[in-house]
Amino acid sequence: MGLSGGVDSSVSAALLKQKGYKVTGVFIKGWYPDFLPCEWREERRDAMRVCAKLDIPFLTFDAEKDYKKNVIDYMVSEYKKGRTPNPDIMCNKHIKFGSFLNFAKKEGADFIATGHYARKKEYRMKNDECRYELLEAQDKNKDQSYFLWTLTQKELKHTLFPIGHMQKAEVRILAKKFKLPTALKKDSQGICFLGKVDLKDFLNHYIATKSGAVLDMEGNKIGTHQGVNFLTIGQRHGFVINNKINHSKPLYVVSKNITKNTIVVSDNYKDKSNSQGSDTIILKKTNWINNKPNKDNVYFVRFRYRQSLIKARVVLKSKKYIVNLFEGFRDISEGQSVVVYDRKGVCAGGGIISVIL
Repeated sequence: MGLSGGVDSSVSAALLKQKGYKVTGVFIKGWYPDFLPCEWREERRDAMRVCAKLDIPFLTFDAEKDYKKNVIDYMVSEYKKGRTPNPDIMCNKHIKFGSFLNFAKKEGADFIATGHYARKKEYRMKNDECRYELLEAQDKNKDQSYFLWTLTQKELKHTLFPIGHMQKAEVRILAKKFKLPTALKKDSQGICFLGKVDLKDFLNHYIATKSGAVLDMEGNKIGTHQGVNFLTIGQRHGFVINNKINHSKPLYVVSKNITKNTIVVSDNYKDKSNSQGSDTIILKKTNWINNKPNKDNVYFVRFRYRQSLIKARVVLKSKKYIVNLFEGFRDISEGQSVVVYDRKGVCAGGGIISVIL
């Protein structure tokens, strides 16, 4: 059982033990830079306290090297290229359901379990083969299936999501019922393992700031920013406008030019009547959890966590998967993950945005 020191994984461990599983709590130690507060020891201590309360064994899995290489280095590299990555998705792929799963198997475990709000459904094929679906959580406000689109049948076979069928409020009640030491602990936020950090401050340690121009839709310079790499499409902060009197409405980043280190901003970005946005997206590094998308089916996609689902079709053309949105959408950036769902809330998989048309 992957224990983060938070309430969700704590309750998950308690539920598994209650059901008769032989549970071992494992704290996954990531990589932590010298310039950030060292909070992992406190989180590890909370995980140990939960194990003591539940009377289950406790282990620590050191994933520092894998985390630095596959999550942090990847994230920094993507931002240097002007893209908008999602480190939490890479953390799940390479660490929680990668090196941690391998570690658990070596320890003799049949399954790993996490505190993710997601569900797994098992079904059998005509040839009696067992297959698995990844479904949205029962609590739609907490659903984390967006971060799990890289999972495969191999990983789902050995994975349990003990609280995926529950509401967050129920989890809190159970934490008190089980008298867990994390029952009143606030939910964690921020980047996987690192916690809540100022992303720009973090990236400043790896990417040099470079002042550039902020342009309006006509190409006039109206302000400055400290580096196009730190900004993403749809962002309304992180740049300075020279004359705020002439620009009283909120301004949003609508495009970036990496070569020229400039951004274009607009105050009508959120007004659907002024722009249709993009409706065609080419994906790379796709993963389909079960079946590959059917070009005739209607799917629903999202580009960000908790974003409303958008109708689309997914087609294969010239060996590349293309997402055709029913309506144009503006908050899209290269490097983001597109996660695809069917009408029943089953996560079909997804890919990373390569080209926006």
